[in-house]
Amino acid sequence: MWQKNMLWTAAAFLFFVSPETATAQPGISKFYQVSGEINRWYFSLSDLILVIGAISGILGGLRVYSNWQAGKTHHIDAQVMGWFFSCLFLTIVGTFLKALYGIS
Repeated sequence: MWQKNMLWTAAAFLFFVSPETATAQPGISKFYQVSGEINRWYFSLSDLILVIGAISGILGGLRVYSNWQAGKTHHIDAQVMGWFFSCLFLTIVGTFLKALYGIS
Protein backbone atom coordinates (compact mmCIF):
# COMPACT_ATOMS: atom_id res chain seq x y z
CA MET A 1 0.00 0.00 0.00
CA TRP A 2 2.78 2.40 0.91
CA GLN A 3 4.64 1.62 -2.33
CA LYS A 4 1.50 2.29 -4.38
CA ASN A 5 1.08 5.75 -2.85
CA MET A 6 4.77 6.46 -3.38
CA LEU A 7 4.47 5.42 -7.04
CA TRP A 8 1.47 7.76 -7.62
CA THR A 9 3.29 10.61 -5.88
CA ALA A 10 6.39 10.10 -8.03
CA ALA A 11 4.29 9.93 -11.22
CA ALA A 12 2.44 13.14 -10.30
CA PHE A 13 5.73 14.88 -9.45
CA LEU A 14 7.29 13.90 -12.79
CA PHE A 15 4.18 15.00 -14.66
CA PHE A 16 4.17 18.48 -13.14
CA VAL A 17 7.92 18.98 -13.33
CA SER A 18 8.51 17.65 -16.83
CA PRO A 19 9.66 20.24 -19.39
CA GLU A 20 6.76 19.53 -21.76
CA THR A 21 4.16 20.70 -19.28
CA ALA A 22 6.29 23.68 -18.28
CA THR A 23 6.33 25.04 -21.84
CA ALA A 24 2.80 24.03 -22.77
CA GLN A 25 1.19 27.38 -21.91
CA PRO A 26 2.67 30.48 -23.55
CA GLY A 27 1.86 32.94 -20.78
CA ILE A 28 0.99 36.60 -20.54
CA SER A 29 3.78 37.88 -22.82
CA LYS A 30 2.45 35.83 -25.75
CA PHE A 31 -1.06 37.09 -25.05
CA TYR A 32 0.08 40.72 -25.28
CA GLN A 33 2.09 39.94 -28.40
CA VAL A 34 -0.95 38.41 -30.14
CA SER A 35 -3.15 41.28 -28.95
CA GLY A 36 -0.79 43.82 -30.54
CA GLU A 37 -0.71 41.79 -33.75
CA ILE A 38 -4.52 41.74 -33.92
CA ASN A 39 -4.57 45.53 -33.53
CA ARG A 40 -2.11 45.97 -36.41
CA TRP A 41 -3.98 43.54 -38.66
CA TYR A 42 -7.35 45.07 -37.80
CA PHE A 43 -6.37 48.58 -38.85
CA SER A 44 -4.77 47.34 -42.07
CA LEU A 45 -7.79 45.23 -42.99
CA SER A 46 -10.30 47.91 -42.01
CA ASP A 47 -8.55 50.43 -44.24
CA LEU A 48 -8.55 47.92 -47.10
CA ILE A 49 -12.24 47.19 -46.62
CA LEU A 50 -13.09 50.90 -46.60
CA VAL A 51 -11.13 51.46 -49.83
CA ILE A 52 -12.90 48.52 -51.50
CA GLY A 53 -16.23 49.88 -50.21
CA ALA A 54 -15.47 53.34 -51.58
CA ILE A 55 -14.59 51.98 -55.01
CA SER A 56 -17.73 49.82 -55.03
CA GLY A 57 -19.82 52.79 -53.96
CA ILE A 58 -18.48 54.98 -56.74
CA LEU A 59 -19.05 52.27 -59.33
CA GLY A 60 -22.57 51.64 -58.00
CA GLY A 61 -23.36 55.33 -58.11
CA LEU A 62 -22.12 55.57 -61.69
CA ARG A 63 -24.23 52.56 -62.64
CA VAL A 64 -27.36 54.12 -61.12
CA TYR A 65 -26.61 57.43 -62.87
CA SER A 66 -26.04 55.66 -66.19
CA ASN A 67 -29.32 53.73 -65.94
CA TRP A 68 -31.19 56.88 -64.95
CA GLN A 69 -29.82 58.83 -67.90
CA ALA A 70 -30.58 55.94 -70.27
CA GLY A 71 -34.21 55.89 -69.17
CA LYS A 72 -34.08 52.49 -67.43
CA THR A 73 -35.94 53.74 -64.40
CA HIS A 74 -37.90 50.57 -63.56
CA HIS A 75 -34.97 49.13 -61.52
CA ILE A 76 -33.53 52.35 -60.11
CA ASP A 77 -35.19 51.99 -56.68
CA ALA A 78 -33.76 48.51 -56.15
CA GLN A 79 -30.31 49.62 -57.25
CA VAL A 80 -30.28 52.66 -54.98
CA MET A 81 -31.46 50.62 -51.99
CA GLY A 82 -28.85 47.91 -52.65
CA TRP A 83 -26.13 50.53 -52.98
CA PHE A 84 -27.20 52.36 -49.82
CA PHE A 85 -27.54 49.23 -47.68
CA SER A 86 -24.18 47.86 -48.81
CA CYS A 87 -22.51 51.09 -47.62
CA LEU A 88 -24.47 50.90 -44.37
CA PHE A 89 -23.43 47.25 -43.92
CA LEU A 90 -19.73 48.09 -44.28
CA THR A 91 -20.04 50.83 -41.67
CA ILE A 92 -21.89 48.63 -39.16
CA VAL A 93 -19.49 45.69 -39.61
CA GLY A 94 -16.51 47.96 -38.96
CA THR A 95 -18.08 49.26 -35.77
CA PHE A 96 -19.06 45.75 -34.65
CA LEU A 97 -15.55 44.39 -35.18
CA LYS A 98 -14.05 47.32 -33.29
CA ALA A 99 -16.32 46.58 -30.34
CA LEU A 100 -15.67 42.84 -30.57
CA TYR A 101 -11.88 43.21 -30.39
CA GLY A 102 -12.00 46.10 -27.92
CA ILE A 103 -10.12 48.47 -30.20
CA SER A 104 -10.59 52.17 -29.67
